Amino acid sequence: MNPASATTGTEETAETGGALPAPLTGYIGYLLRRVHAQFSTTLDSTGATDARDFLVLDTLAGQDWASQLDLAERLGINRTVMVQVIDRLEARGEVQRTRDPGDRRQYVLSLTDKGRTALTARRRAVAERDARLTAPLTREETARFDELLARLLPETARPLVQGTEYLVAQAHVQLRRQGDNKLTGTGLRVRHYGPLSALTASGPCAQQQLAEYLAITGPAASQLVDELVKQGLVRRGRDPHDRRRYALEVTDSGRQQLTVVAAAVQELASEVAAMLGPGGEDELRALLLRLLEPAHTAAHAGKP
Repeated sequence: MNPASATTGTEETAETGGALPAPLTGYIGYLLRRVHAQFSTTLDSTGATDARDFLVLDTLAGQDWASQLDLAERLGINRTVMVQVIDRLEARGEVQRTRDPGDRRQYVLSLTDKGRTALTARRRAVAERDARLTAPLTREETARFDELLARLLPETARPLVQGTEYLVAQAHVQLRRQGDNKLTGTGLRVRHYGPLSALTASGPCAQQQLAEYLAITGPAASQLVDELVKQGLVRRGRDPHDRRRYALEVTDSGRQQLTVVAAAVQELASEVAAMLGPGGEDELRALLLRLLEPAHTAAHAGKP
C-alpha cells in the first residue's frame, strides 16, 4: 500500500505514540506530522501549551501589526484561532489593540511592557525546549534541519518564524494547506488519503485497527471515518469475525475518489521534493527519522 496520507493531518488527528508504520516512513509529510505531534505534546519550562502565543508575541516584538488577518496569514494561523490567541494575550495584558488612525475599521496590534517581559521568559523556555526536542541531533544537524524546513515555507513567512519547533509547526500547516488547496471543490482533504488507501488495500477492518495503522487516537479515527461515511466513501458493516462490532469498507465511490486524492498527494510530494532541492528530501527524511527514533524505541520497550 502507498499511504502517503498522512501527508498532512489535522490538529485533531492526535498521535497515539505508536510505532512507525514501515510503508509510511518514506514520506516527508507523514514524518513531519509525526514530529509535529511529538513536539506539541511536550510542555516547556513555563508550562505553556500553545506555541502560537509565543509566535505572535515574538513577531510583534519586531513591529506593530496593522492587520490581524494579515498577521494570521503570514504566520499560517487559522483566522478564527488567531482571534482567540489575540483575545487571550490581550486578557493577560501582553498585547493591546488600538484603532488604526489610517483606517478606523481595524486595530493595530502592539506588544505591551508586560508582553515584552513575558516574551523574554518565553524565549529562554523556547531555547531550552528546542534543545531538548532536538537532542538526537548535533548542533550542525539542527541548523541544517531548520534550513530545510524553512524551504517549505513561503518566503514572506521565513523571517517571522524562529526556533525549530515553530518551523516544524509552520511547515506542517503549510503542507496541509497546500495539499487541501489541490482538492478544493471535491469535498476531500489530504487526510482522507490514509484511511481510503489503507481500507482499499487491506479490505474491511475494525476502526481500532485503522487508528493503530495511521497512528492516531480513537476519537481522531472516528472523526475521519464519520467524514468519509457522510460522503458515501466508506460504509460501516458488521465484522464477519466479530458480529458485535463494525468493520469499515470502502465503497465504489470511495475507490473512485481515492484516485482524486492520490493525485493531489503525489503532486504535493513532487512539489515538496522541488522545494527541498537536490538531495534535500533524503536529508530531511533522515533527520525527521532521527527525531522520531527515541519515541519509536520507547514504544517498543519491553515488547517481545
